[in-house]
Formats: sequence, C-alpha cells, structure tokens
Amino acid sequence: QVQLVESGGGLVQPGGSLRLSCSASGSIFSVNAMGWYRQTPGKERELVATITSGAVTNYGDSVKGRFTISRDNAKNTVYLQMNSLKPEDTALYYCNAKIKQATGPISYNYWGQGIQVTVSL
Repeated sequence: QVQLVESGGGLVQPGGSLRLSCSASGSIFSVNAMGWYRQTPGKERELVATITSGAVTNYGDSVKGRFTISRDNAKNTVYLQMNSLKPEDTALYYCNAKIKQATGPISYNYWGQGIQVTVSL
C-alpha cells in the first residue's frame, strides 16, 4: 500500500507565499515523476508543476516564474514553493507520484487527498 500525504496549505493574502509538501510512504521500490495539480469547482484538474527523479521540471503557464517545484529523493517528498500568490491560485491542490512498488514491475499513478489553498484578503 502506498500513501501520499500533503501538508502546508491554508489561507494567505494576495502577494503572499506558501510552501506545500507531499510525502510518499508505504511499500515503495522507486518514485519516478512527482507533481502538483489543482482543481476548482466546475473545472478540470490542471497541471501546476512536475519534476522527474532527475530534477527536470515542467510548469503550467499560469504559475511560471512564481512557483518552484523541488524534491528530496531520500525522503520521497516533493515540495511546491508558491510566491506572489493571486486569488486565482485558490484551489484544491493534489499531489501526484508515479511509484513502482517492490511487489511488481509496473509503476502506477498515485494521488494525495488534496489540500486547500485560499488566496484572499
């Protein structure tokens, strides 16, 4: 069994910063790409940022230059540093990881439960 646990969300004023963390635990052999997605009511889940095991990053257009994704491979943890936050960044943020367990040859996609980020005065 694999779990992704997110932390660090909350309420912040426009222009402020937050740092999200997501740790993978369980029967893990290797963790490949990790990332963050977000969703608001009535809209599809959208890419925020991804990072490979070799630290190659990719960002959604709306967050480029403001958000930074990083990871600690030893801790199976991915971070999202969010700066210059805007009200339109308000969403439920989901952690994602492609994980290979020790019990088989295939990597599967796993999702966290989601964590709320609200940007408001």
